[in-house]
Amino acid sequence: MPEKLIEVKNLKKYFKVPAGYLHAVDDVSFYINKGETLGLVGESGCGKSTVGRTLLRLTPHTEGEVLCEGEDILKFRASQMRAMRKKMQMIFQDPYSCLDPRKTIGQIIAEPLVINKVVPHKNINEYVLELMSKGGVSRRLYNSYPHELDGGRRQRVGIIRALALNPEFIVCDEPVSSLDVSIQAQILNLLQDLQDTMHLTYLFVSHDLSVVRHISNRIVVMYLGKIVEVSPSHELFKNPQHPYTKALLSAIPIAKYQHHRPERILLKGDVPSPVNPKPGCRFANRCWMAKDICYQQAPCLKECAPGHEVACHLV
Repeated sequence: MPEKLIEVKNLKKYFKVPAGYLHAVDDVSFYINKGETLGLVGESGCGKSTVGRTLLRLTPHTEGEVLCEGEDILKFRASQMRAMRKKMQMIFQDPYSCLDPRKTIGQIIAEPLVINKVVPHKNINEYVLELMSKGGVSRRLYNSYPHELDGGRRQRVGIIRALALNPEFIVCDEPVSSLDVSIQAQILNLLQDLQDTMHLTYLFVSHDLSVVRHISNRIVVMYLGKIVEVSPSHELFKNPQHPYTKALLSAIPIAKYQHHRPERILLKGDVPSPVNPKPGCRFANRCWMAKDICYQQAPCLKECAPGHEVACHLV
């Protein structure tokens, strides 16, 4: 059996707003095995990025547990969490705003090494150059500044910085969403190569199902703070169960010459407010299959096939 590295149990993150509480992440549970990539997908505003930031304690949680190798890191003291940060890193979505514009590329990559004192000071430059080579960034850019690089190279620097402390687990928060398609492919291939050579585990957050299909072993689908479906990647695209997942898959652009084109599902109605949400299924007012029970009772995740879970009363 695969060994679990990360296990999230009943994680909640509510934000206080004038009208009440915004349920950004509402009772989310999943696990990630060592060495695998778990894709986390959903439309904008569904809570994907908040899950990743809360999991790493970059955003304080409301309730729940995050177990890393059996230990709940949400209960760690500051000194314990400082040591844990070497094992858990994040690649941010915007490759420009996450880099200090006043520092050179060499200084940006060296910063976590200096702070954590993992490499002797005299060897830092050599180690940084080695990391740059591993991440596909030319040595000549060592003294360059972020504004002198294009988006693809800036994202590579962000990836290299996340790798500097030799972590086990990385949250990839839409790392290719702001890049050209050709550059996206290069970054995805780099992430997969690094995973193979460094035995990394990824939580890959994205709204692009084509990208998630390419890189993920399993996929979690979120809608308005809730998990609606969990499945192996190949199974989800072959046999989606939740109506929202079917609608997402039908929206993937298909080339005209392809014979098997799924029927396009156009969702009607507005996305309900995440502030003080009503009882029942969050997707009910946009679902073409909704029954009375969908408006009255929230569905729980249940297994419909080995490794395939869905939260829907109609499945």
